Amino acid sequence: MTLSSVIRPGRAAAPAEAWRVEVRRDEGALIELGDELRDLYERSPEATPFQSHEWLSAWWGWYGIRGRLRLVLVRYRGRLVAAAPLMTAGRWGFPVLVPIADEQSDFTDFLLDPAYTDGAVEHLARALHGMRGRCAIDLREVRPGSVVHQVVRRWPGRTWPMPASVCMELPCADIADVMDRLPRRSAGKMRAKLRKIDVRGITAETVPPEEAADAIGALLEMHARQWRGRPMNPEHARERFRRHLAEAGAAMVREGRAAVLRYHWDGRLVASDLVLIGHRFVGAYLYGAIPELRDGVDVSLMLLREDLALARSRGRQAVNLLRGEEPYKLKWRPSRVQNQRIVLGRSFPASLFAGLALVRAGLAARRHRRPATVPPPAPPRDGLLGDEALRAAGREDVPLPRHDAMPVDEAVPVEDAVPIRDAEAGARKGGRPGHG
Repeated sequence: MTLSSVIRPGRAAAPAEAWRVEVRRDEGALIELGDELRDLYERSPEATPFQSHEWLSAWWGWYGIRGRLRLVLVRYRGRLVAAAPLMTAGRWGFPVLVPIADEQSDFTDFLLDPAYTDGAVEHLARALHGMRGRCAIDLREVRPGSVVHQVVRRWPGRTWPMPASVCMELPCADIADVMDRLPRRSAGKMRAKLRKIDVRGITAETVPPEEAADAIGALLEMHARQWRGRPMNPEHARERFRRHLAEAGAAMVREGRAAVLRYHWDGRLVASDLVLIGHRFVGAYLYGAIPELRDGVDVSLMLLREDLALARSRGRQAVNLLRGEEPYKLKWRPSRVQNQRIVLGRSFPASLFAGLALVRAGLAARRHRRPATVPPPAPPRDGLLGDEALRAAGREDVPLPRHDAMPVDEAVPVEDAVPIRDAEAGARKGGRPGHG
């Protein structure tokens, strides 16, 4: 669908015919546009690994539902300069647009070439607002400085910001420098724990790209063992998650956008760590360790030392511990980075949807004694947020360590749907493809 005829040129003072906006809904769009999306990601300094083509296309293959893709593209003289990879979904009974893979992603954003900021953002905002059929765009984990904030400033309708997850971030440094930030007694204990790791002869190696998929499978097996008897994110035990993570992780390792670290003790694999490599930071996404390893060493300290070394070797500015304020993160005295949930209103029911999201965010903030750092907007003038909506507000789960977030609500009802990969396989075998 071409929207260039209804969108005025942005502030870049370029002729209207130089700009073109399209919305791709066909299932082959992510594959067909792979090279362009990878190139745009490289030109998007604020993008995180969760906006990379490898992450999104792998997720769509195992979770995506036919007919729900909404890939919004902005071109200037044929060159792709902005993209919003979205899909249709239902949340709390409301029809909304959400980012692809948002349930498994710690950061939400769009892609933007900063050389075309004014015109591209203007056209992207108007295109997103002008699409039919969904009351709002729900962006749940928007990092400070994201492209989404630029879209908000140009949004023709109403917007609602609210607090989302908190991420912890450490500046890129040697582990010794991190110790120097701690009180003397705590630093002494940590140095003793590091010596304990070294005395035991635990070694770390970076997995080559051709072994990455198998290494991620082994990581997930150890991850399940370490959470046995405790409330693990149930999605991490499902086959679709394993296939998504193996496919995405292996592709990202090949492109230099991820690394898998393996730890051996006396020749035995005892731990593994998947680290995502962004433009500015490396993110500690998921790890697995055999339970008995915890009896002998501080596993989080062991992983942090290698993650910091990886960040230094790749020239990144920080190690991001991603979502959650767990005590094992706080002991390093990291910086606290507050994500936002941003709802972009597109039609009348957006007020009720945003009001419900605000109530849930407020309940979560009070329950976990964290300040609502994003001031809530005034109550909707249309009076849609009443007692019924308040009763409907449920709980917001807090992420468990290392991306073990229990899902708050499914972006799409995928349990009874056929993923794109399986639908394609079924079609080749004469079966009937799934439909959303």
